[in-house]
Amino acid sequence: MAAAPAVPLAVNGIVKMATPPQAYLESHKIKETKALISELCRQFYHLGWVSGTGGSITIKVHDDSIPKPQQLIVMSPSGVQKERMVDEDMYVLSPNGSVLSEPLVKPWPHKPPKCSDCAPLFMKAYEMRNAGAVIHSHGMESCLVTMISPLSKEFRITHMEMIKGIQGHGYYDELVVPIIENTAHERELTESLTEAIKAYPKTTAVLVRNHGIYIWGDSWISAKTQAECYHYLFDAAIKLHQLGLNWSTPSHGPIHSSDRVIGWNGNVSTKAGILSSNNGIEPSRRCVILDIEGTTTPISFVTEILFPYARENVGRHLELTYDEAETQDDIKLLKAQVQEDLENGVSGAVPIPSDVGKEEVIAALVANVEAMIKADRKITSLKQLQGHIWRTGFQRNEIESVVFDDVPEALEKWHALGIKVYIYSSGSRLAQRLLFGNTNYGDLRKYLCGFFDTTVGNKKESKSYVEITESLGVDNPSEILFVTDVYQEATAAKSAGLDVIISIRPGNGPLPENHGFKTVKSFSEI
Repeated sequence: MAAAPAVPLAVNGIVKMATPPQAYLESHKIKETKALISELCRQFYHLGWVSGTGGSITIKVHDDSIPKPQQLIVMSPSGVQKERMVDEDMYVLSPNGSVLSEPLVKPWPHKPPKCSDCAPLFMKAYEMRNAGAVIHSHGMESCLVTMISPLSKEFRITHMEMIKGIQGHGYYDELVVPIIENTAHERELTESLTEAIKAYPKTTAVLVRNHGIYIWGDSWISAKTQAECYHYLFDAAIKLHQLGLNWSTPSHGPIHSSDRVIGWNGNVSTKAGILSSNNGIEPSRRCVILDIEGTTTPISFVTEILFPYARENVGRHLELTYDEAETQDDIKLLKAQVQEDLENGVSGAVPIPSDVGKEEVIAALVANVEAMIKADRKITSLKQLQGHIWRTGFQRNEIESVVFDDVPEALEKWHALGIKVYIYSSGSRLAQRLLFGNTNYGDLRKYLCGFFDTTVGNKKESKSYVEITESLGVDNPSEILFVTDVYQEATAAKSAGLDVIISIRPGNGPLPENHGFKTVKSFSEI
């Protein structure tokens, strides 16, 4: 007899999962998920992640007929040898964490069944990140990596290939993983894990000092892949530490000990600084954040080369790549933006037809994109599409980006001093990588630790710089220097506590009188 399906109920337009019948708890989808957890735990045991009954894993039961937040949860038990678990050992939980099905008691020497001690922490990842699976590992790497610097609250690493396996990260980005303190009982970690998830909205993992790590993804494949990448990166950092190399800088050069001491997460200790005239120690900057247009790169390059290239090639790009998933995602974002513009009466916005051929859709998209470029809109949908168009231009050697002559020398100098440099631009992260990877001075990305774009917020809003400060994990915002040519951006960054310098370059707009900011005409003055 076929298993009875779960029964979705509509309450005030919201679909909710009713208490499932016993037949559904014994259905193929539940059994399949239980078997998967058993198989994964055996693999994790051989990797050293769940030895000694430690560690755990939980997976949501994928069922297309039920909204993800209402899907049931299968969870491994506590105190069980993970490599010997069988499907019948698993617990089935409701979306709110109540137990719907539990294993039978086994004879001595087996312990009575008990749901994972990690359950409250797993539920936080489901609740706060809409996770599809969560892995808790006791892998040696994840334990040791928290012990090298006992006071560090973060693990940081950059310029490692396996960073690309972490959701939302690329090779040139800095990966930041928060570290929370261990407690005697696992459930007591729930509050600190919750705070870490709130404080690090982009993280997909939380380390527990002297203990292990919690990792989540939107599916079991995503969680497993990221877990493998995290453990690889932890192991690499430990080995680099043993070699006296600094994993948190782009070159992974030597850890300096004479005039500077670089800590586990890249923090410069109190020994680092600049001697003042009275022989006191003034704290040195830890990070520099650079704007692009009018700061590292002439405005004319953007307005006379990049923007025209995107405008002239948008139709060709959409025509050649229309059916690709990446372009369909671009089109989806553009349609949403155009609809918002139409509702707000934005000049130049034209409706994008539906249920018509792609030629009509492309024509409407081109008209909207041209209007957005002409108005110099700082919106994610436009910047994302432009980045994809420019990528093609760089790949075909039809574009070479330009930076001011003083930029490469300054980047190299800051890099040698252990100062981390980031880019914050209204252009997409992809566009930023392309620009600095294809300059008239060659590939400069080796000097950069990461890229920020408008997904963190508008550049003229103070909260955007607060978000960046929290991402960089500095003790004080004043340890960050922001360099820009735009007065409104400088004002927003200053209100967030950052140190600010305004860049005076040929072609830049005028500044208000008595603006109150330090200015430079070259990075050599910084």
